[in-house]
Amino acid sequence: MTENKFVLNWLDKMKDLCKPSEIVWIDGSEEQLEALRAEAVATGEMIKLNEEKLPGCYYHRTAENDVARVEDRTFICTPTEEEAGPINNWMAPDEMYDKLYKLYDGSMQGRTMYVIPYSMGPVGSPFSKIGIELTDSIYVVLNMAIMTRIGNKVLEKIEGDDFTKCLHSKKDVNPDERYIVHFPQDNTIMSVNSAYGGNVLLGKKCFALRIASYLGKQEGWMAEHMLILGLENPQGEVKYIAAAFPSACGKTNLAMLIPPEYLKEKGYKVWTVGDDIAWLRIGADGRLYAINPEAGFFGVAPGTSVKTNFNALESTKKNTIFTNVAINNDDMTVWWEGLDKNPPENCTEWTGKQVNGKTYEGNLAHPNSRFTAPAINCPCISPEFENPQGVPISAIVFGGRRAKTAPLVYQARDWEHGVFVGATMASETTAAAAGAVGVVRRDPMAMKPFVGYNMADYFGHWLEMGEKMDPEKAPKIFHVNWFRKDEEGNFLWPGFGDNMRVLLWILDRCEGKADAQDSPIGLLPSMKDIDVTNLDITEEQLEELLHVDKDVWMEDVANQKEYFAQFGDRLPAAIKKQLEILENNLK
Repeated sequence: MTENKFVLNWLDKMKDLCKPSEIVWIDGSEEQLEALRAEAVATGEMIKLNEEKLPGCYYHRTAENDVARVEDRTFICTPTEEEAGPINNWMAPDEMYDKLYKLYDGSMQGRTMYVIPYSMGPVGSPFSKIGIELTDSIYVVLNMAIMTRIGNKVLEKIEGDDFTKCLHSKKDVNPDERYIVHFPQDNTIMSVNSAYGGNVLLGKKCFALRIASYLGKQEGWMAEHMLILGLENPQGEVKYIAAAFPSACGKTNLAMLIPPEYLKEKGYKVWTVGDDIAWLRIGADGRLYAINPEAGFFGVAPGTSVKTNFNALESTKKNTIFTNVAINNDDMTVWWEGLDKNPPENCTEWTGKQVNGKTYEGNLAHPNSRFTAPAINCPCISPEFENPQGVPISAIVFGGRRAKTAPLVYQARDWEHGVFVGATMASETTAAAAGAVGVVRRDPMAMKPFVGYNMADYFGHWLEMGEKMDPEKAPKIFHVNWFRKDEEGNFLWPGFGDNMRVLLWILDRCEGKADAQDSPIGLLPSMKDIDVTNLDITEEQLEELLHVDKDVWMEDVANQKEYFAQFGDRLPAAIKKQLEILENNLK
């Protein structure tokens, strides 16, 4: 398949370690993938769904102990603990390699090792990076074929040892010996004893964020947990926004936003470039450009419906893999909580138990059940999706779920202030299952679980990127909060498609077409600048949405100080300075 000695030497070592009975190179052909689907169905690893209603769709069930990313078993192994920082789990590389090699020893005996060459980003794009994942799971092969660009065309692009080495073995799916480990300096990822997508599709968070964030720091670009959307105005001009939100803040919904009727009739459209990850580089013209390194969506199924996210649901109608949802036994289709109000009567719930869905007490689909869908299925996928040069970013938007603190929208005064706004990003817990409700959780740039090195240095990298850009062309930075509540605990803003009204003010600000007024926290819109045509919203409610309560913000400043303290002297001086400015402004 290749004569690259670096690839072949590594493959030989891993083969000797894992001892598979055979090795199969994934060439990317539809014939090979179809044969693997048939094999997975024959062994029970996958179930074929209704070909008429869900053409090319399959179902997979993971072990009950293996249903989500495992942050406590996820490690960043750098030469020193300081390089990994206080937020990441760390172990010395030699110690971790020793531990892992014992687990991998013979782990693929009697199994096939699949060799998947894959590209994150369009093949041959200056943004793109290549990985090779070795795995003993057909499920992983078929998911990687949706989520990335795979096969011989990728293999041909590898130069020397410039590829990320990824080893996965599901082994015994033993949670006590489950590890997802990153060695940034060695450009290596190792995953063992899991078969759940987030832990085993190593191109996703492992490569596209943890390893890529480290590569980006070394090479002068950025890997971010951001959606990318294009907003087209009635004149046919498209401007691009990258946005970062912690989980449960409507990221996918925003990425695939459908404009409210009033704006749709005027001719506004939204184009999805990416729903989860953005790689950003400074172009020759001094502007920031972004690609989505992924080729598919690995989305949470529960809560996805015609009403909440029509475009995401449409994306799942063909050539999709569903994991841990429920099966309607009558017609071999799928169901999950929030899809509609009609659970099937004759149904298999996510653990494989046969039940009557209408009378069943528990969840039919696991709360973290997933769909893996090709991005090209999305009705609003951007015509620029495969553009190897990426799209120019006009605005970067941060957001969180705050009942009282953050206003509906505000703008950072400059890039440095914007980095501070991203670094102080936070959300309040929503479900009692996660402990107390309303607890503030800091999640800088929505990257807390995903930075492959010390987060204080990551803030520093953001600041350095700002210095390299043409200040006239750098994206303007904003913060939004769709979740502001009134005294009775009701949401003040309608959210969903109406969030476009806020995006329009943001883009107007980027083009100097809208005013803003200074406040202690940043630049706020005037009430007249937020278009509320046809909205059932009073002037008092809009005033409350844009109000900055200094006492509430002073409490938040105390929380910010506490959070930043863990980084000690490594915290950039600019972040400390911005914290002082905020505190003085509030006083």
